Amino acid sequence: MKPPLLSVLFALFSIVSFSQIKVKDTITRRANIIYNQNGNQVTFKPETPPLIPIAGAPKPSYSYLWELGDGHFSKEAEPKHVYKNKGTYTTRLAVTNNYDNGKPPATRPKKVAVNDITDTNYKDIASIADQNGFEILKNCDPIPEQEMVVVVGYQNLENYVSSGKLYLFYNEKQFKSNNFELVDFRTYANEREIKENIVAAVDDLDDTKNYLASADNTLKIKKYRNTTTEEDLDASLSDAHKTYHNVSVLEFDDVNPGETHNVFYTFKTTPEMIKDTSATVTMRGIFVPNRSFKNHKIKNLEMEIVTSHDPNKMGSNGSLINYRLVRFKRVKFKTRFQNNGEGPARMIRLETDIPDMFDKKTFQIEGMYPECPICPKGEEPTVSCLDTIIKQKQIFFTFKNIYLPGSEQKNVHEKDSTKGFVRYSMKFNEDFHKVNTRSRTAIIFDKNEPIITNYATTRFLPGISIGVKAGYNFYPNLDNSTSYFVGATISPFKSYRFYWQAEWVNSLNKYDSSVNVVDETITNANGVKQRQRTTTSTENKSVNWEVPVLIRYNINNYIGIGAGFQTNINVSQEQNQSRRIDLFEGDSDKLIISTRTESNSAKNSLTNLKTGLLFDLTAGFARIGPSLGARYVINFEQNFNYFQFYGIWKF
Repeated sequence: MKPPLLSVLFALFSIVSFSQIKVKDTITRRANIIYNQNGNQVTFKPETPPLIPIAGAPKPSYSYLWELGDGHFSKEAEPKHVYKNKGTYTTRLAVTNNYDNGKPPATRPKKVAVNDITDTNYKDIASIADQNGFEILKNCDPIPEQEMVVVVGYQNLENYVSSGKLYLFYNEKQFKSNNFELVDFRTYANEREIKENIVAAVDDLDDTKNYLASADNTLKIKKYRNTTTEEDLDASLSDAHKTYHNVSVLEFDDVNPGETHNVFYTFKTTPEMIKDTSATVTMRGIFVPNRSFKNHKIKNLEMEIVTSHDPNKMGSNGSLINYRLVRFKRVKFKTRFQNNGEGPARMIRLETDIPDMFDKKTFQIEGMYPECPICPKGEEPTVSCLDTIIKQKQIFFTFKNIYLPGSEQKNVHEKDSTKGFVRYSMKFNEDFHKVNTRSRTAIIFDKNEPIITNYATTRFLPGISIGVKAGYNFYPNLDNSTSYFVGATISPFKSYRFYWQAEWVNSLNKYDSSVNVVDETITNANGVKQRQRTTTSTENKSVNWEVPVLIRYNINNYIGIGAGFQTNINVSQEQNQSRRIDLFEGDSDKLIISTRTESNSAKNSLTNLKTGLLFDLTAGFARIGPSLGARYVINFEQNFNYFQFYGIWKF
């Protein structure tokens, strides 16, 4: 009977153990690159796996970023491209699954061999002059442990051949762990990676490679300083290095006037990426058009950390705020949306929650798309505009009389044209509690059912509050005791309810031990019996260090309670013992014959290690500022329980 019983028990144990193990999704979906070629004209098409719908979400879809191997890219589903020269080009495809319950499909690069030039309608990389000659874009928002592609484009807007630098900073220092790992970068205009010091240096003037655009391209000119976005390059680089852990630096040479080039970076988001799925992280690009000057352009790429690729989302840069500095902080929010319908949206309404801690009087709009003016108050608009209504707990944004194409609409090839956003900011109220908040938005396209976004959170850094305390210890079981102390505390700054607090206390203690009296009968040298009484008294002095650690709870703004554990030790201890010896005649204590005294002293250090529990109550300003407190300490050693009365001031 035993073997079958053991087998059953083993099987049950195996089932239970297996059920407690989290099985990681290792299924990899793949997308293939398919193309049709006619000489140097190539039409690309993705071959993608079926999408996995999410219950209650809009219809799932794919979005694409094609890297065409010659510096061009496209976001169309099936782009057509004409290559300028013969050669072999490596094409890459990054696929993003929107409203999909699976992983994004992985792709492998595919080589395209161009042996004949049959189409001369080659187009240069599109101008980005409307972006001031510098842009940064991404194929998707970051999800932990997935890859994303960042494209940095730059254009020579000068009227001479230019050689400059390109910086891309990533991994903000405000986060404990790095969010991104640079896997690879690809260049197509002979850009080269360099290493340099934090402070930029300006090259010596060199006129050998600067020419005006002309027919013979040989008219030499003197360099001149053209005003761009920023001028103090050293300050911009120093600030970026203070903000970010990592940087990629590229140099480029001989870019002709009007030329645009793209650099492609592949990043993998790390498993340690902060799990706040509405937090905003950034990368910063700095474009130096001419290495001989310090004129440069700066652009930040903002990204919300997400758990799935949902174009309708809400994000905030208020994920890790220093509570001490909130009065100077303006928190930015961004609500993004996408029309996934088969036709255009003419009205879009965003109903956004506003936490109580924000001052709605400081509300201001930072940007929007579709771009339009603010609607006039008190009249029905006849042109495109954005209407804002501020209520007690919500703000309503309504785009009126607009045209936002649908992603399923005919002849709509660019998915980005179906997306929009509202970016706004607010300051905090003058007085509010240090609590995390969450807000989200209901997005309504025309008269359709609302789409509810994720939560955007506002979170605070713990901060550090240093306190000083002083008071008196009362030992009810000790004779003639006096004990005064001073100390310091450390805790999170202005915590709302529960928080930990550690302390260091230095006490000066003094007390008397119990008096010991011993009577005995002795016989002197003459054989006469006498009574001898020995009275021993001991005075104790010590310098004691206490280290309490407790968890506290603020009942309200004025009352706090706590409980915890403490250890204390006598750093130095002095014991003074006095003995009085009285000799009496006969066997009684009626007549004293003689009296003599003796004394001795002993000093020790680091003695009497004691541990115990404590219970605490404070009244005053519970979170920051002054308060009075009372504490009862139960030591695990007899006769050392005591009350502590103190004043404390937290900064």
